[in-house]
Amino acid sequence: MMEKRTAEQPRFDAREKVLGRALYAADQPFAGLLHAMTVPAVIAKGKILSIDTVAARRVAGLVRIFTHRDFSQIKTTPAARGAYGQPGKGYQPMTSPWIQHRGEPVALVVAETLEAAIEAAEAVSVHCAEEPFAARMEDGGASPEPEAVGQHVSGDAEAAFADADHVIDVDYWHPQQHHNPIELISTTAVFEDSLLKIYEGTQAAAAFAGGLAGMMGLEPQMLRGISPYTGGGFGQKNGVQEQSVLVASAALALGRPVKLVMPRGQLFHTASYRPRSRHRVRLAADHSGNLLAGLYDTVQQHSRYDGFGCEHGVNPPRMYNYQTWSGSDRIVRVDSQTPGHQRAPHEQASSHATECAIDELAQAIGMDPVALRLANDTQRDPLTGKPFSSRHLAECLRRGADLFGWDRRVAQPGALKAENGNLVGLGVACGNYKASMSPSVTTLRLSANGRCQIATSGHEMGQGIRSVIAEELIDVLGVDPDRLDIRIGDTGHAPQHLTAGSWGAGSAAPAARAAALRLREELGRLTGAALSQEPVHVQLARTRRPFLEVLVETVPLGQDQRAIDRLRRGMPATSGPEYPQFLAFSWIAHFAQVHVETTTGRVRVKRVVTVADCGRVLNRRTAESQVRGGVVWGIGAALGEAGETDPRFGGVLNNDLAEYVVAVNADIGAIEVDFIEKADTNLNISGVKGLGEVAMVGASAAIANAVYNATGRRIRHLPIRIEDLL
Repeated sequence: MMEKRTAEQPRFDAREKVLGRALYAADQPFAGLLHAMTVPAVIAKGKILSIDTVAARRVAGLVRIFTHRDFSQIKTTPAARGAYGQPGKGYQPMTSPWIQHRGEPVALVVAETLEAAIEAAEAVSVHCAEEPFAARMEDGGASPEPEAVGQHVSGDAEAAFADADHVIDVDYWHPQQHHNPIELISTTAVFEDSLLKIYEGTQAAAAFAGGLAGMMGLEPQMLRGISPYTGGGFGQKNGVQEQSVLVASAALALGRPVKLVMPRGQLFHTASYRPRSRHRVRLAADHSGNLLAGLYDTVQQHSRYDGFGCEHGVNPPRMYNYQTWSGSDRIVRVDSQTPGHQRAPHEQASSHATECAIDELAQAIGMDPVALRLANDTQRDPLTGKPFSSRHLAECLRRGADLFGWDRRVAQPGALKAENGNLVGLGVACGNYKASMSPSVTTLRLSANGRCQIATSGHEMGQGIRSVIAEELIDVLGVDPDRLDIRIGDTGHAPQHLTAGSWGAGSAAPAARAAALRLREELGRLTGAALSQEPVHVQLARTRRPFLEVLVETVPLGQDQRAIDRLRRGMPATSGPEYPQFLAFSWIAHFAQVHVETTTGRVRVKRVVTVADCGRVLNRRTAESQVRGGVVWGIGAALGEAGETDPRFGGVLNNDLAEYVVAVNADIGAIEVDFIEKADTNLNISGVKGLGEVAMVGASAAIANAVYNATGRRIRHLPIRIEDLL
């Protein structure tokens, strides 16, 4: 068998990407391709009275202008549009004259060139009757839902809080935030080989294709969803986008391929986003720092229509050994597009509030923040009493504190100063994220000429899922990675589950490993002896067979064959974090050092040390990249990112990368990453847990806690801006 590579190898598809040979959805070349552009609504709520297309029709190269009259037959149920039928995106623009939110498409222009499509779209004039609206949860006219959408209770937390020695009661506000992946949302539709092929950078090719089929009244087998690569998803590309069915319908009507790439400015109004939320945190402890009670109540902004889960209260009670807990989540409806999942969707906001509150409690007790967290470590879930499959959070804290030099910290704010006089602050925060898994159907073929082909479930969003699959095949079979063909993100090759929620590696790695082990077993039967150290394809060639192929179905813990059936139908089939015998999470600890200029109040994050417990690390290079990316997101959340909604007109004012402030190179100091690297084989045969989401959880809180340690100012909203510290 050939020598195995180490887990430090480059990304499996790195060379293809660097050379520009990795074709994304919008890169696909088709003869006779038409270009489309939408006309966005300029009101937040109302009714279209008329659409004037006279000027637009004079544009050379115009093919057709579609309006709601052309698309009224489109079905708009949440089951058709949501990712795997989950509540979320049930509303479809351009099926009636009514407008539900600013920026939604009110016309679709198709032309021979992109330039002509843009020019004609800008020439379309839409006349509307505007209605009163509320764009923000603080505005008059916003509608709070009377009932909680989520509740979590263990013991009598109110009574424990009332009798405690030390308590805090604080409100934290988290802003509206918007995804900004490098690859813009796009749709390319082409009728080919008796199939309507839809190329879209998506995290859910099967649900996407099935949703479109339902919306268009077509049989699911008539559509093929193809997502060769996704240039960043983070939850925004979970389901059918507002333009997807419009482009697909236009391609069918015109009999030619049609492509639309949604401009970034419009995505702030048409794509999902992280909603604004308020978090009331009440914590109680005794003199020794034992957590007696946690009470956590949240309110989240939502659209007038559709559903999106409000799950801020799910993870915080699992972080520490709370003796009692009470939590509730509520929503407030406003006139905007429906929010959705954005990296660590609820965990980012909830960890920021609760981990900052933990620091406030440590201050009230007079206890070191790391010591308080260690004193409340637990191996069992406080809500259910079940053990965790693995939990090495205490080790993350101890190792992180040692690497970071936590013993330098002085409890008195402002006590540490840099040589130039800047205030120096040190902060810590922790996080967790569910370890979920999805079923997979995997076909693995080994050819006698040395080529190896695998088709399985999963989408490549830049996180390195192809590298994960390659690692398992190399580890079990010793195949040559240069002769390995990995086919994912295409319903024509294998049933596709939604790749999100940090279950990509936890689903793809066990599937690849199971297939590789099955192939080894079958090859041993063919050869009639134990496999030797020779390359597996050489041993196969001796059997005089051109190839050996196996088909393996992998089902996560706690599920049965019905999960595979649901996968094949494009239905939800994900399990976790609660399994029959335990709960499973990934865990993380962040340590941050900030410098604050005394004259300007400007904050710089000079250093971050992060230690993660994500089970077995399959590829350290891509894993470190994931964590660094999550920390960068945390820096952006702490100090820059916020969607500024104009209450007068209902739109996002800073709808571009010039004014929606994301972290850039100049904002990033040293980021040091380490892992516990203890395989969680209780969970799956690969021993792996998710990393992409947990990487961000707690990062912004560590920075905010460091800002307090530097300045003595407890800022209870994000982002922390210069005016907060002057």
